[in-house]
Amino acid sequence: MSATDIPDASRPRGAKPGTTVVSRGLTLSLLLVSTVYFLFPLWWLLVSVTKPFGRQFSGNGLWFDGFDLFGNIGRLTAQNDGIFWRWMLNSVLYCGIGALVGTLLSAMAGYLLAKYRFRGRNALFGVILAAVLVPKILFTLPLYLMFSGIGLIDNPLAVLLPSIVSPFGVYLARIFAAQSVPDEVIEAGRLDGASEFRIFRTVALPMMLPALVTIFLFQFVDIWNNYLLPAMVLSDDRLQPVTVGLVGWNASHGVAVPAPLVVIGSLISVIPLIVAFVSLQRFWRAGMTAGAVK
Repeated sequence: MSATDIPDASRPRGAKPGTTVVSRGLTLSLLLVSTVYFLFPLWWLLVSVTKPFGRQFSGNGLWFDGFDLFGNIGRLTAQNDGIFWRWMLNSVLYCGIGALVGTLLSAMAGYLLAKYRFRGRNALFGVILAAVLVPKILFTLPLYLMFSGIGLIDNPLAVLLPSIVSPFGVYLARIFAAQSVPDEVIEAGRLDGASEFRIFRTVALPMMLPALVTIFLFQFVDIWNNYLLPAMVLSDDRLQPVTVGLVGWNASHGVAVPAPLVVIGSLISVIPLIVAFVSLQRFWRAGMTAGAVK
């Protein structure tokens, strides 16, 4: 028997010899095309921002042509007394506070639905699942009318209060708590005299860490990209997030604000999202077996 006649144990039974190689090649090709597709706008922004001011839309848009990055950032800072950085600070505060509080509330609600038995639990979880399917944009007008009636227009709470509610976060926390937090560990904590909140804080939260990081990132990105609600409830320029501010600059069509400044601000506005993903990815991968019973 020759070496080529020996069956390959790694190949599925009945598969042709070239099937695995072809499937892997197609998969890698699709991943490569998707990567190029999604990174293309970011690369264009990076190249445009480094060009001398006023040449962002001329020449080869995919390669560098001169370097004036720091001068462009200086012009961005000087525009309207540096209001861009106020918008960035507002976005960081709205996203940071909203995502942190929203993640904590989602973790508590998901843990409650997963580990406690009470009347109407399944019905409540069904309502949460239904809320996941409803686009948030449909709540914008009712929220505006409600906030207008209670005097919260031009108030940061009009942005923060809706951002801390995440039906998808509750769903994800409930699924992860049911799988990663053993009932035996909870019962052991109760036998040791620990309160329910202490068990949740010291036992359940560390085991749910990968899911909590995922919820936090989803919330952070969702709040950062939210435009319609802040645009409706915040008319004061100094309270607006960076998304609303940049759209306002772009709406001037280069009359009040030069168009290159919108491009420069767009690149800077995505840096916090990149930093959040890069800094939290190790927590995302870690602890995937934290719920195992030892």
